[in-house]
Amino acid sequence: MQTKWLDDLLAIAEWKNFSRAAEVRCVTQSALSRRIRSLEEWVGAELVDRGTYPVQLTQAGRSFCEEGREALSALLQLRLALREGERMPGRSIQVTAGHSLSMTFLPKWLTQFQQQNEPFNARVVAANIHDAVIALEEGSCDLMIVYHHPLAPIQLDPEKFGSLTLGHDSFVPLCAPDNNGKPLHRLPGTAAKPVPHLAYTATTFLGRVADIVIKNAPTACVLDRCFEADMAMLLMRMAIEGYGVAWLPLSAVTDELERGQLVLAGGDEWKTRLEIRSYCSIANQNPTMRELWKTLETASRANPLPH
Repeated sequence: MQTKWLDDLLAIAEWKNFSRAAEVRCVTQSALSRRIRSLEEWVGAELVDRGTYPVQLTQAGRSFCEEGREALSALLQLRLALREGERMPGRSIQVTAGHSLSMTFLPKWLTQFQQQNEPFNARVVAANIHDAVIALEEGSCDLMIVYHHPLAPIQLDPEKFGSLTLGHDSFVPLCAPDNNGKPLHRLPGTAAKPVPHLAYTATTFLGRVADIVIKNAPTACVLDRCFEADMAMLLMRMAIEGYGVAWLPLSAVTDELERGQLVLAGGDEWKTRLEIRSYCSIANQNPTMRELWKTLETASRANPLPH
């Protein structure tokens, strides 16, 4: 049994809707349904009454939620206590960051921040946005740094979690150049010649943003979804090799663009802007984290970023 299955069931109990619960859990509805089925098989009883609307838990489901919530809370408290003993020495924070940001934005941001403020030690873990949110909610990290897009918001209780904008990034379609330096593949494509699409897997944040860009573009896009991956860096390598078009954060491909390994595959209508946000738990009592957050809040008020 995986603890995330219990979180899935708790989300259904709260929202009484598979679609909404899947959105909150940052998974597809079909993936959520499969995980609930797996939980029911592990328990040996039906936990969700799928014949009602809004969706209700069965008596077994309600009992399992009540007992399971307490057991999970106790287990997480134990884990938190054990992890406290494994923290880095001295002034330190634990950061969970999106995969791309952990390799591009975060190292530069940490360097600049520590040059202007009292230094601290940092342990950084790269994760997908779903696992990053869980780490923050469970207290496994002090600070979460991820991308944000207004049409694909992260569902966090603002009474429990604070957020600040650290910067912005562009999300653009790229491909390898041909021998003349022109795009090897150009959007929007045609029925006779669809554009090979190097796509993100369905449950990824950047995948949802790419789908939003494609859906909202003024011109219909004809794509052939020929490759999928959950990490931007892998899609970047496939694009460089000429396999197709990938939507990538601009900060992740600066060097490749300067070297001419990648070129834009379309105009501004195929781009969007990503916000780089930091999140922390309001209840976090790590003094280094509280000091860091206060400094970030002061900087945000003094130098608000343009929208």
